[in-house]
Amino acid sequence: MTENTRNMTVLVTGATGRTGSRVAAAARAAGLTVRPGSRATGFDWDEPSTWAGALAGADAAYLVHPTDVGSPAATEAVGALAREAVGLGVRRLVLLSSRGEEQALATEEALRSSGADWTVVRAAWFAQNFSEGPLVEGLCHGELVFPAGEVREPFVDVRDIADVVVAVLTGGGRYAGREVEVSGPRLLTFREAVAEISAATGAAMTYTPVSAQEYGEVLAGFGVPAEEVTFLVELFGSLLDGRNAHLSDGVPEILGRAPRDFAEFAREAAAAGAWKA
Repeated sequence: MTENTRNMTVLVTGATGRTGSRVAAAARAAGLTVRPGSRATGFDWDEPSTWAGALAGADAAYLVHPTDVGSPAATEAVGALAREAVGLGVRRLVLLSSRGEEQALATEEALRSSGADWTVVRAAWFAQNFSEGPLVEGLCHGELVFPAGEVREPFVDVRDIADVVVAVLTGGGRYAGREVEVSGPRLLTFREAVAEISAATGAAMTYTPVSAQEYGEVLAGFGVPAEEVTFLVELFGSLLDGRNAHLSDGVPEILGRAPRDFAEFAREAAAAGAWKA
């Protein structure tokens, strides 16, 4: 790294979340100064008045919106924050997006049109979605009910996403103006992924595929707002149609190594007690 890179201050939004926490850790390990952006530190995506204080004096920012990147709320907020960042002199911006998600293109364009030195990191389905978040409870009780059919997905470890983001941030502009797609090293169905988690834990687990509409009815039963249910049903119906059943080379290209394998993730998460009932 150059001296300028070592002195870089990076705003990490979603700093307590699945990717943000790993980006913050990887950035600190690389010698960067991390400014965590979360409600706990006074940053709120829903309150634009909190943005300037978080951005002022930073050299770069990692942007991950709390709603899906393809939602209208994400498009509006990412565009507005990016423009404010550029106005404050924070031109180096990295956005986490979703590989194969057509709904996310508007948010990506909002970033591009801000005038920033941008990079978009498009990620495959997170391996950690199985160990952190709404899928965990079902697995803890031995069954994953999800609208993925038998589609194959190259699940990516979020630690690889974090390492790619930090490499992009410290690349001296080498990756500016690019979309980088990251995935894991092999394709698995959700059924096969659950089987690998079952093997790692030693507990019996099953996978039950349902339609996107049926899953939406389940979400509605849990109190998810109707507008969000509609969005998610459409999202799952498109993202899980097989369009992502291929590998991407972002991890080996940027990091010069193979992506972490799903089996490694499952063993480590099981050892940490991720799926204990």
